[in-house]
Amino acid sequence: MSDTMSTAAVSLRNVHLTLPSRAGNVDILRGVDLEVRPGEALGVVGPSGSGKTTLLMVIAGLEKASSGEVVVAGKSLNGLGEDALAAFRRDHVGIVFQSFHLIPTMTALENVAVPLEFRGATGAMETAAGRLERVGLGHRLDHYPGQLSGGEQQRVAIARALASGAKIIIADEPTGNLDHVTGEQIVKLLFDVKEQGGASLILVTHDRALARRCDRIAEVLDGKIVSGATT
Repeated sequence: MSDTMSTAAVSLRNVHLTLPSRAGNVDILRGVDLEVRPGEALGVVGPSGSGKTTLLMVIAGLEKASSGEVVVAGKSLNGLGEDALAAFRRDHVGIVFQSFHLIPTMTALENVAVPLEFRGATGAMETAAGRLERVGLGHRLDHYPGQLSGGEQQRVAIARALASGAKIIIADEPTGNLDHVTGEQIVKLLFDVKEQGGASLILVTHDRALARRCDRIAEVLDGKIVSGATT
């Protein structure tokens, strides 16, 4: 492994992802090269269907590359089984989805505590309460997702992503289901927690003005990064 790859937060080399379909194999990612530095904010842009979300899923170990090398947080994801990938995500990656993905039968506090409990961490509830306080929801610990606004649900999702102290935050259109004002609040929160924790932030967005707030922009087109793969 090169020095650059060993020190990068994320390093992809010639990554391909091909998925089967009724019409035959479909090439989703086609030779992607990408580096993200520790503490860097990367905006990922491109048209619908270009492969942006799939790229995030590969980085998070939710999709396995068909070929190429994927190194995240200093760990090669190539060849890891599902249990090892789940442990990798638990320890290194926080994921914020557009649709929140909260468990509706759990309170805000319980939703945030889940990844900590999976780790066997002591004081999971106390840590979760602190994370919710950090995102301005210390007064909503016992509320269920259905009792929270969209912006509050996204704050819970961010608190959950940060619960284990992840140094890589992946956000896929995190403001897509929010109004403009609430979306701005969520974006500010994401950048604030990134700065405070020194994490790398990889942000997929259709909003180029938002992408320009990142340190760098990578543009994805037809399964390839056509600009901004490296600094």
